Parts: sequence; structure tokens; C-alpha cells
Amino acid sequence: QVQLVESGGGLVQAGGSLRLSCAASGRAFSTAAMGWFRQAPGKEREFVAAISRGSGNTAYADSVKGRFTVSRDNAKNSLYLQMNSLKPEDTAVYYCAAAVYKGWTTPQTTSGYDYWGQGTQVTVSS
Repeated sequence: QVQLVESGGGLVQAGGSLRLSCAASGRAFSTAAMGWFRQAPGKEREFVAAISRGSGNTAYADSVKGRFTVSRDNAKNSLYLQMNSLKPEDTAVYYCAAAVYKGWTTPQTTSGYDYWGQGTQVTVSS
């Protein structure tokens, strides 16, 4: 089992940056693929980024390519999302997720993940 806790959200002006963190408990973290998703009010949860167990593979939504970077530190059981050049449309609750049996892949759908954090709010003002 994996427990996930996100942090680092907040209010930022357009063009600014934030770094989200996701702390994981449990041995499964280092062998799990990890992902970031977001959900804006009235919208479905959408894929943002994913990273494989050894960081060799990453995937990004087209809307964040070139602005967001996903990384992980298996020694610290931590996942990160560096968000630069933020836009008002990036405003959402951001969730991290773990896919414990798909470590070598980068799942891009919610159904591909087994465990979820509680989310952290990111608000970008114009």
C-alpha cells in the first residue's frame, strides 16, 4: 500500500512558478510509476505528467509541455512537479498518484493508477 501527501500549492501570479511535492510512504514507491493530475471546478480530472520508476521515461500533457517538469527522488520517497510560466488556466487541485504494478510505464489515464493523494490547490491569478 502507498500513502501519498501533496504539498507546495498556493496562490501565484501569472508567469510565476511553483514546485509541488508528493511524499510517499511504503516500499512500493521506488517500483511504482508516478503521475500528476489536476482537476478544475466543474471539470474532469486530467493528466498532467508522469514518470517511470527509474526516471527514464516521462510524459506530459500538451498543455504543460515546456513549462512543467516532473521528477522523483526514490531515496526520499518523493515526487516533484516544477511548474514555470504558470497561466490562469493552470488553476486546479493537483493530485499525485501511484501505479504500483506499472513501474516501467507512464500511465496517462486515471484508471492507470492505484493510489491517490488528497490534492493541493494551485491558484494562478491574472
